Amino acid sequence: MYSLASFSISDMTACASELRKLGAGASSVQDVAQRIASYLYRQLGNDQTGRQDCALVRCFLTRAYRELDPQSQDCARRALACGPGSLDMKCLTLFGTAGERPEWNERGRSRRYRSIPLSGNQSIAQFPMVSQLLQQLGVKVESKTQPESDLLVEWTEQPLNIFHVAEAKGSPFVPAQEEFVVSFGIESVLGFGGVLPSKDLFTVILFSKQKISRETAELFKPLAASVRLALLPFDGGRSKRSTIRVESQRGGGRRGSWPMRDPA
Repeated sequence: MYSLASFSISDMTACASELRKLGAGASSVQDVAQRIASYLYRQLGNDQTGRQDCALVRCFLTRAYRELDPQSQDCARRALACGPGSLDMKCLTLFGTAGERPEWNERGRSRRYRSIPLSGNQSIAQFPMVSQLLQQLGVKVESKTQPESDLLVEWTEQPLNIFHVAEAKGSPFVPAQEEFVVSFGIESVLGFGGVLPSKDLFTVILFSKQKISRETAELFKPLAASVRLALLPFDGGRSKRSTIRVESQRGGGRRGSWPMRDPA
C-alpha cells in the first residue's frame, strides 16, 4: 500500500507502473475506469493497519449526451433548465467508483453525479467544485456553436494536470461538510487527469482521510499519464468534436459552494 501521508517518488513510480497495466484484458472503458478507482481505493493506505486513506475514489470521463445510457441522460437533464441544447453536449460522466459505503461501489447507484452537463459556464456554475476542477486541470468550457451545431474542442500545452484542495474542512469546493467531510474524516481532495486523443477529458478524484501536501499532489501528474495510457485502448482516437476547450491556465478559479447533500 502507498500512504498519502508519506507518498514518495518511489511510491509514485511503482503505482504508475501498476496503473498503466489496468487496461490489459479489459472489456470496456467502464471496466478500466472501475479497475482504476478500485485499485487506488485499495492501494492508497497503511500497510501496517490495512486502513485505506480514501473514503471515496471516483473516475470520470466526458461523453456526448447522445452516447449516455438513459439513466445518465436523465441525471444530466435534471441539472439543466430546459434539456440539452444539442445531443453532442458533453457531460462529465461517472465511469468508476469505489469507497467505504456499499452504494459508493456501484456506478448505477449514484443519484446526483452520474452525469454532469458541461453546456456552458452558466450550467457549470451550479457545480462550483466541478468548475474549479476544470479550471485547475486547464479546461475552459467553450459554448460557441459551430456551423454543424457541434461545439469545438481545442487544447494546448498542459494536457495533464491536478486539482488540489489541501484543507477539505470548511472549503467551499468540498460539499456536504457535516454529512460527508466531518462524518467520514475527509482531510484533503485530490484530482488528476487530462485529455485523450478523442478530446474527451478524464479525471480521477480522491477524497482522502489523510492530509495531502502540494508536494505530494504534484507527484500525481505522472499518475495521470498512466491512467491515460490505461484508457487509450478504448479511446479509439475518436475525432468527435465536443463542448470543452482545454487551454494552459494558471491560478485558481471562482469560489462557491457545491449544492450537494451527499457525495453520491
